[in-house]
Amino acid sequence: MPSAAAANASGCQYDASVHDDDGHIKTSWAALCSDFYINQKLALKLDLPTARDTVLHLFDRVRRELPMLNRFRRFEDELALESDQLYSTYCWLALQQTSIRSGWVNPDGVDAAYRLHRLLLDLAPAFLSISPMDVDYLELVYGFDLDASGNRNEIIFDALLADSPLAGMVDGGREAVLDAQPLLGIALNDSCELQAFVEVKSRTRAMEISAEQYDDQPISVYLTVRQYAAMHELTDMASAFGTLAGYGERLCEQRVLPHVVVPIRRAILSSPE
Repeated sequence: MPSAAAANASGCQYDASVHDDDGHIKTSWAALCSDFYINQKLALKLDLPTARDTVLHLFDRVRRELPMLNRFRRFEDELALESDQLYSTYCWLALQQTSIRSGWVNPDGVDAAYRLHRLLLDLAPAFLSISPMDVDYLELVYGFDLDASGNRNEIIFDALLADSPLAGMVDGGREAVLDAQPLLGIALNDSCELQAFVEVKSRTRAMEISAEQYDDQPISVYLTVRQYAAMHELTDMASAFGTLAGYGERLCEQRVLPHVVVPIRRAILSSPE
């Protein structure tokens, strides 16, 4: 774990956020994990246009606003614009068949990531001929990666499930935990069109456990906030983004960090090397 994460190893205290003089949230969430990121996905019902000029004009417009996005890459099923990955922080956007995705890893604050996501919501409809009827859903993902060694399934089990009725399924002295990757979804409004999901990924395979040789992979905690709703105007996307960001920050601070991330971090710090 990074030194910042080890500083409060005994009590695993955390201050979810502080505010600057302008009242903007400056996140200190990154001190709890090895990598922190905020991703966005705009899911569409129809295929995006793939004409050369259309894509290049959009990417050039984004690059003028965010010059660090200077690497154009083509993959089998997506076109991507990325920043250099020489440092721990980088950002990207990608066009797939029916979605527009973007992300910022280790931003200086949430506002930096939000700027990229809002820019795409502002520019993409005009450049890619997106109609309000075409929008399936909009989502934000807040991701926390925590470096861990050994059986990461057992770390998650000890942190989140050991005191639950499910713990009775495991004889801890003789049985290894093969899979412990909780997923919980909740409705944030009566219509269930506004949703939140918390998912924990271990990335530990059975063959690693049997060989007692573990890959260098983190435990990941994802909070996904998603809105399904018909958009009547393209400007509704900006309002939906604000709603998702508001829910996302509150859920991270009040639930995900204290009840998921911090217990996992505590279990990592107390687990044998």
